[in-house]
Amino acid sequence: MDKEYLIHQKPIRALFTFALPMMLGNLFQQFYNMADSVVVGRFVGESALAAVGASYSLTNVFISIAIGGGVGASVVTSRYFGARDYEKMKLSVSTALLSFLAISILLGGVGLLCSQQIMRLLNTPLDILDTAVEYLNIYFTGLPFLFLYNVLSAMFNALGRSRIPLYLLIFSSIFNVLLDLFMVGTLHLGVAGAAWATLIAQGISAVISFLLFLRELRSYQSGKQRLFALGELRQMTSIALPSILQQSTVSIGMMLVQSVVNSFGVEMLAGFSAGMRVESICVVPMSAMGNAMSTYTAQNLGAKRGDRIKQGFRASATLVAIFAVILCVALQLCHSSVMSLFLGDDGTVLAIETGTSYLRFIGWFFALIGLKMTADGILRGSGHMLPFTAANLINLALRVAVAVTLAPLFGIGWVWYAVPIGWFINFLISYLAYRKNEASFSAA
Repeated sequence: MDKEYLIHQKPIRALFTFALPMMLGNLFQQFYNMADSVVVGRFVGESALAAVGASYSLTNVFISIAIGGGVGASVVTSRYFGARDYEKMKLSVSTALLSFLAISILLGGVGLLCSQQIMRLLNTPLDILDTAVEYLNIYFTGLPFLFLYNVLSAMFNALGRSRIPLYLLIFSSIFNVLLDLFMVGTLHLGVAGAAWATLIAQGISAVISFLLFLRELRSYQSGKQRLFALGELRQMTSIALPSILQQSTVSIGMMLVQSVVNSFGVEMLAGFSAGMRVESICVVPMSAMGNAMSTYTAQNLGAKRGDRIKQGFRASATLVAIFAVILCVALQLCHSSVMSLFLGDDGTVLAIETGTSYLRFIGWFFALIGLKMTADGILRGSGHMLPFTAANLINLALRVAVAVTLAPLFGIGWVWYAVPIGWFINFLISYLAYRKNEASFSAA
């Protein structure tokens, strides 16, 4: 395949070709994360599922930091790739890897020191607090592997090699599920066994990914190579920080809202946690389209083909609409079966009702998040980070404000009513910013 197909092929074909492996890879990433909840919920019980769920919003923040940082850094790499400046491309890669390795070690250390205090601040029910903290501490131990894999995946994508992360995720996801079943179902290690299974599978995947990426880089000829440059770090940081914010918006919002959900008790927490896990799978195609638009925009601007960006937006919007219809129909028809996957036959009525209510409602609004992420991807890929940042901050603020103020008064339903409100306002701001700068893309 032509390595520059994002620049030359018809936009809808190029975007779908590029995004499909990312979608499949992200699906396996979600199955990877979801395996703990499914196995623990069915083999240990509803309280154990609630303990993993109580940690989920916080762990998702760190996943989002890793993914957002990788995507942001890959924008710089994509531009150098589009311009065929392979020396600077390699420098940007090594600078990103070293920087995020240091960040992951720092965050993991802070997490280990503060995990119990954080879970108390989130109003985690006392009867599952120790179990949730145990799961979280093992997770923090493996944080460097998580960061290494996700940054390398973004770099593979920046070079148009999105199939390699997919193959690695298929391997590690299957391996993780097998380890979960062995450690939880056979060895009866409970929540801790699920956490160790994830750490081991992630670690092996990260090491293999690193070795494959080194081989990929050797195929691009360049001069004498430096490993780190402050100039590259500053350039990547200016894009990566807002990108981290964008990727983290949902996770940070859910972490702040988690204290509200926790106050409704273990049964509602278990149902809502299962619903969030399903939602995280459903938004995978939308997230992949946003990340695809980011790389597509950056490569075309680097190649002086900015006229293709408008075509790319239309193509992405078409694909998003198709995915949204399929997801909505699937959730309306299969919500009960999906919830039973997590809660089994022993799930309480309240837990099942909470999860199914959330899924049936949120299924109508996936087109909104897809359009939001498409517009965000264009802004990120073109370096227009001020409106990008503002849109995502407002999204976060609205979601938290509505949930925190109205849910305690009128019921847990207001936790999810806040979600599409934030998505819509985010899309509106990002889309208007894209249209404002559309002429400058064509002139590039």
